[in-house]
Amino acid sequence: MIPPPGMVWIPGGKSLIGSDHHYPEERPAHEVEVTGFWMDIHPVTNAQFAIFVEETGHITNAEIAPDQVDLPDVPGLVAGSAVFVAPEGPVDLSHPTWWQYVPDANWRHPNGPNSTIEGLDHHPVVHIDYADALAYANWANKLLPTETQWEHAARGGIQGATYAWGNHIAPAGHRMANYWYGTFPWDNRKPHLPMPTPAGTFPPNGYGLYDMCGSVWEWTSDIWHPRHDIDSQQSNSQQSSTPQVPCCMPPGTDTFADAVPDNTAPGTDAAPDKGTPQAVNHLVVRVIKGGSFLCAENYCTRFRPAARIPQSSETATNHLGLRCIAR
Repeated sequence: MIPPPGMVWIPGGKSLIGSDHHYPEERPAHEVEVTGFWMDIHPVTNAQFAIFVEETGHITNAEIAPDQVDLPDVPGLVAGSAVFVAPEGPVDLSHPTWWQYVPDANWRHPNGPNSTIEGLDHHPVVHIDYADALAYANWANKLLPTETQWEHAARGGIQGATYAWGNHIAPAGHRMANYWYGTFPWDNRKPHLPMPTPAGTFPPNGYGLYDMCGSVWEWTSDIWHPRHDIDSQQSNSQQSSTPQVPCCMPPGTDTFADAVPDNTAPGTDAAPDKGTPQAVNHLVVRVIKGGSFLCAENYCTRFRPAARIPQSSETATNHLGLRCIAR
């Protein structure tokens, strides 16, 4: 078997998906049978995406001003995207004021018009919405992974572990992924600004995949549902110590609040009908996986294979990218 360039083989088999010990939307943990597949060894990089844009002329959604017809009450609409801006000190974690809509922020200018990707060829591309991710995958003759495929691959053959590398967050004192170091969202103890790291900065998982958790969230092809299995009766005694509003949702998108009513409250199990795809402002909502450089031990602990959140299909941020599988 000749491996496709830049991809590794993910062996099939039985895999334990989900978690009963973290956020309610990850429940229930359940076993699935997965067929083997090829997957990109790391997230799609700026250099890879630039080739796609050069060959196709693709313009990302963040580079296009919103249509006034869709938002008649919002004057002066300009192209841009959501960017993390660290506050100067501690803030109320229930209100994510660290997100700002920045005009002209896009994949070429990840932090706004004064920023650039020059010298960042091997960093993950960001500010990618679902249509952008799908367009890239189609151009590369690849697919976006399903949630199950993504999580099976992220576990690297370690069944039921909390993290992609095992059950200890920092084995032997070594950090294994790019997540927030310090007290989120103001105390950054990294030697550089909070941002994605170059592909391959941290050790690969058991399947040889880099950066499956942390750095950037990644799109999957699955439509969001608030539970893996709504018929499974989960005990309200399963409490979560994690915060009510994830750091991953920029204000104004209403994604998390609208798509997942009540399910971020610790111990809450209420959920809409699983047969009805969730939507935000009439947009389809997809599952994104993997966490990002903004996930923190004191706040959004979603740099885990089981973690999952909804993302409206037309939302892009500076911590959201993609990774593909072979057709």
